Amino acid sequence: MNKIVGISLIVSTFLMAETIDLGAITVVGETLTKEVNDIQGKELKSADLADALSRNSASITMIRGSGVANDIILRGQKRDNINVLMDDAKIYGGCPNRMDPAITHINSDNIENVKIIEGPYDVENFGTLSGLVIAETKKPMQEANADVNLGMGSYGYKKAEASAGAGNEYVRFLLSASTEESDQYKDGNGDTFYDQLLKDLGSKTKQGMYSSNDLKAYEKKTFMGKVFINPTENQEIRLGYTLNRSDNVLYPSRSMDADYDDSDIYTLGYSLYDLGTYSKELALEMYYSKVEHPMSTKYRVQSMMMTGKYMTADMKTKMEGAKLKNVVDVNGGELTYGIDMSRRNWDGKSYTTTVSTGAVTGVTDLTTIPDVDTTNKALFAHYEKKIDRFNVQAGIRYDDTVVKANRSVAGKNDENDYNALSANTIITYKATDNVDYFIGFGKASRVPDAKELYHPANSTGMLDQVTNYETDVGFKTHYDGFGVKGKLFYSDLTDYIYYNANVLKYVNIDAMIYGATLDAYFDITSAWTLNYGMSYLRGQKDEPLVGQTDKDLADIVPLRAITSVTYHEGNHAVKTEMVASKRWSNYDSDNGEQELAGYAVFNAKYNYKVTKHFDVTVGMDNIFDKTYAVSNTYKDLSLISAVDGDVMLINEPGRYAYINLHYSF
Repeated sequence: MNKIVGISLIVSTFLMAETIDLGAITVVGETLTKEVNDIQGKELKSADLADALSRNSASITMIRGSGVANDIILRGQKRDNINVLMDDAKIYGGCPNRMDPAITHINSDNIENVKIIEGPYDVENFGTLSGLVIAETKKPMQEANADVNLGMGSYGYKKAEASAGAGNEYVRFLLSASTEESDQYKDGNGDTFYDQLLKDLGSKTKQGMYSSNDLKAYEKKTFMGKVFINPTENQEIRLGYTLNRSDNVLYPSRSMDADYDDSDIYTLGYSLYDLGTYSKELALEMYYSKVEHPMSTKYRVQSMMMTGKYMTADMKTKMEGAKLKNVVDVNGGELTYGIDMSRRNWDGKSYTTTVSTGAVTGVTDLTTIPDVDTTNKALFAHYEKKIDRFNVQAGIRYDDTVVKANRSVAGKNDENDYNALSANTIITYKATDNVDYFIGFGKASRVPDAKELYHPANSTGMLDQVTNYETDVGFKTHYDGFGVKGKLFYSDLTDYIYYNANVLKYVNIDAMIYGATLDAYFDITSAWTLNYGMSYLRGQKDEPLVGQTDKDLADIVPLRAITSVTYHEGNHAVKTEMVASKRWSNYDSDNGEQELAGYAVFNAKYNYKVTKHFDVTVGMDNIFDKTYAVSNTYKDLSLISAVDGDVMLINEPGRYAYINLHYSF
């Protein structure tokens, strides 16, 4: 099997030399930025943005935790090491165990495009250490419009989504709502979540096993409303509200499941344009979000002591922020400067519920996040100028951050203060009209989060902030019907925050990650297009952790490639795709990871535009019913056992067929 995958990757690389494509990924603006377009139209199976991004970018790998609400790894980084925004709102989840990662609170049905910045090349937002993902949602239009999607798929998947909007030159609105649900999918062996967990635990009566084999995987409902107002030609007011309601989400590899994930995100933007010499645009962005995430053992087999009862950990987080920035022309270039402020509160409690009466007992805040505030204030500036064939960008940011916990719970180390100066520069040289070369240098920091600092199970209350010193170098070519972009990077991570499974604590270490990416496209004919994307990573600690011997970093995904061929002629479009990965042979065995087999998975999709307003899509993923896994078992997440004793690997879905009916005007 390893030989087959190796050949698949090699063949993909040779094909790339002749017929390469960026696919849905298009290079935009900055040389270190990618854009993924039309997520809603291309990824029809579910509202899971992590799944959609991992299928469109070789640099992004999904962390499988459930049938929905999965996380991402971007160039070997995850959690707070990458920043996630919806428009201009910074998003966080409520679960310390990443059951509801930030990206799951953004519904792919509402997305216009996703911008991905790889590396520390962002100064406008708090905490962009190694990457930034910005999901830009749909904007209201003046023309009356409507969109309806109805979908069905394997494993009991059902989905309905609708949106409508209208307006005039002064006021525009957009409303969108969706609902979806799914049973547990089956992997290539025919195993559901229940079956995979049973194989791992070995007994139907063992603590932590699901008590029933017919539980739904999840149910999800969403709503988005937007109103844009233009009182004058040079003013715009933007109001937005996003609601997410996910119920009974199963996480077989964790010790609990989510009773529900509720999030509400409010946004307000105000822009003034063309104010004279000192301002092209003056913009104020404000946001507020709240998330409630109670997770429990109600669907699990209980211990003898807990017969007739179950445990719940009820987590809540709130985020509020504001950014004021001004854009002005200075000496032939464009200067953007401003202030950025935010505060996040993260709190939780745990308790026991008696099933027969519903009585709640043992309420305590001593076993989870102890009411922690993370308050950030920052100044930033960014300048861009073209000088002959050179384009020069430079940015700087100063952060002042305080992380403060409830002292009665956290103890004497209840407050940590951090200051950081971040900076970057990107120089692009246009060698010809079709060829660019670029180099970037960046430094950025991020502070420890409340879990890393204060969660009673795995924290000390004392951690330094991590700093990334990174260099990126690459090229970009673009001709009619052909384009290639390649990049090398090296990231030196000082005081990297890492989980030590021996002591069950987060610690600071020094480490490095380096790698390469290659994206390309080639229009074979007017009807045929070949796409290619490849990512290679290596990561190591400078020294093994105390009591350990393995220097490999966790979450360093092996060589991965995505190759697709698309036929598009008239009302017909057909896409065939191969996603392949080498064997995961460099892994952190001391902290729960294991060797994973390589894989090559084939997908196909057909779209027929029946009329101007109506089209049908049918598709099949994992055509050959392959059994494989894409994410490893690093113990920074509690897998199976609440005391980090065991880990569980979750396989990806087996053969999956789906159909989607789409109407729009």
